[in-house]
Amino acid sequence: MIYFDNSATTQILPGVLDTYNKVSQQIWGNPSSLHNFGEQAFNLLEQSRKQIADLLHVHADEIYFTSGGTEGDNWVIKGTAIEKREYGKHLITTSVEHAAVRNSMEQLKRLGYEITYLPVDDQGRISVADLKAAIRPDTTLVSIMAVNNEIGTIQPIKQAAELLKDYPKIHFHIDAVQGLGKGIQDLIFNDRVDFVAFSGHKFHAPRGTGFIYGQRGRRIAPLMNGGGQEKNQRSGTENLPGIAAMAKAIRLVLDKEPAAISEERQIKQLIIDHIAQFDKVVIFSKNDATFAPHILCFAIKGVRGETIVHAFEKYHIYISTTSACSSKDHDEAGTLNAMKVPENIATSAVRISLGDQNTLDEAKEFIKVFDQLYEEFDKLS
Repeated sequence: MIYFDNSATTQILPGVLDTYNKVSQQIWGNPSSLHNFGEQAFNLLEQSRKQIADLLHVHADEIYFTSGGTEGDNWVIKGTAIEKREYGKHLITTSVEHAAVRNSMEQLKRLGYEITYLPVDDQGRISVADLKAAIRPDTTLVSIMAVNNEIGTIQPIKQAAELLKDYPKIHFHIDAVQGLGKGIQDLIFNDRVDFVAFSGHKFHAPRGTGFIYGQRGRRIAPLMNGGGQEKNQRSGTENLPGIAAMAKAIRLVLDKEPAAISEERQIKQLIIDHIAQFDKVVIFSKNDATFAPHILCFAIKGVRGETIVHAFEKYHIYISTTSACSSKDHDEAGTLNAMKVPENIATSAVRISLGDQNTLDEAKEFIKVFDQLYEEFDKLS
């Protein structure tokens, strides 16, 4: 099997699974319990929090555990809207966000908030000038993804942060679900980024784990009310085995980050160089510093994306149509639509998303199968 769908989810690492199992079996007390067994669980919880904070060079009290990226995005967006509603009801995001952001914004719109969706260029990137023009006196939040999940565009986070220094009352949120371990920490952790959302299963941690970074001094309303966990910000008994495993996964991923990025760039370039030779191939992702190293989106004109996916599947090669969260609904790629790619090409788009376990040999096998399938598609058309 060749698994090229790491932006959808990643395989849990053996050492991470081992941590999950050990904590499940040995430290299964509730961190909120007063007895010694509960205190052991609490200490491990806080140790995991500190480990994550140290790895990301932030403060431990700025890490809040969640169930994943969707909850993190929902919490920051809706939590800001509730917390700052008396100061304004205008929020800004981009036209290429993940559904977790887009649908959160649309729900707020139905509740009377105003949403501005920033347009993108032909590479799926916003203009900071457009962002500046969109800001109003009643703007309370700007939410921008770090790495586009469909084509891999890295948004101009640093430039946006520099602009927003002139607007200190606006919350600046980053969806970094596709970013951990991809060399962009210096973009997303600066003194003008207020909130960042992460999802554990995108970097070899268990599903149902995640966290947000929330800068000291910035407040959002809780969405989960109950027992007062996470400093009364996110109630619910903590998923301690998952949290401890996630902390280990982050350490393992960041330890090998430079080597993994280099390998992913080589694999991506090898595939790009090959498929670019074919007349009916349209490539949407670049392999420079303005794009993430692991995502490659392309189309074969005249062949629907799901047809391409299933054709590769017969050879045990797993890719996807754009975002896994919408592919089963046969939606046109939202990012490509925002880039004004014609619908007949957008619906032919597929995504390769690499991980640190992929190899050049796998890329060579992919190329061999690609050649066979392209010839078959060409005959059919």
